[in-house]
Amino acid sequence: MLKVGLTGGIGAGKSEVSRLLVGHGAVLVDADRIAREVVEPGTPGLAAVAEAFGPDVLAADGTLDRPKLGSIVFADPEKLAVLNSIVHPLVGARSRELENAAAADAVVINDVPLLAENGLAAFYDVVVVVDVAPETQLDRLTRLRGMAEEDARARMAAQATREKRLEIADIVIDNDVPLEALEQRVTEVWADLVRRARAAGSN
Repeated sequence: MLKVGLTGGIGAGKSEVSRLLVGHGAVLVDADRIAREVVEPGTPGLAAVAEAFGPDVLAADGTLDRPKLGSIVFADPEKLAVLNSIVHPLVGARSRELENAAAADAVVINDVPLLAENGLAAFYDVVVVVDVAPETQLDRLTRLRGMAEEDARARMAAQATREKRLEIADIVIDNDVPLEALEQRVTEVWADLVRRARAAGSN
C-alpha cells in the first residue's frame, strides 16, 4: 500500500484532483467528508463541539450550523485550535479504519486540507500538493462559492502559507491551468504513484 497525503489551500481544487485520481483507481480517504461524519447528530463529536462553543452552533434541526461555527473559529486562532482538538483525533481514527480496509497493493489518497498546518507529512509515503496562486484561491472562493471577500481572506489566512505547503511537497500539481491540462498532469502523477507503490511492494 502506498499512503499518499493530498493537500492544498482552500479553493485550490483538491476535490477535482482527488476525483480524477479515484477515476484512475485510487482509494480515497476524504478528511473533509469524515470531519462532517464525526459531527453528525447523535455523535460524541457533535456533543463535544456544542459543549465547547455553546448551543448557538446547533441549527434548529439539531445539526451543526457550519456557517455559524465558521464565523466563530476562523476569526479566532485559539477557538480554531479548540475545534481542531475535538475533531482531528476523531477524523484520524476513522481515516485509519478506512486505510486498513484497503487492498495491500492500493494507492490510498488521503485528502487532508490541514496536512501542512498539523505537521502530518511524515505520516505519508508521498505528499502531493495542489498549488494555485493566492489570487486564484480568492477568485474561486468569492466567485464560485459566493463567499464574502473578508470571509475568504480569513479562511486563507487561517491556513498554512503557499510556501509552507510547497516545502513539504514530493509532487506538485499546478491547478492554475485549464481542466484538460490538469487531467493530463493527474494522469502523469497517477503513473508515478503506481510505480512507487510497486517499488514499495517489492521491497
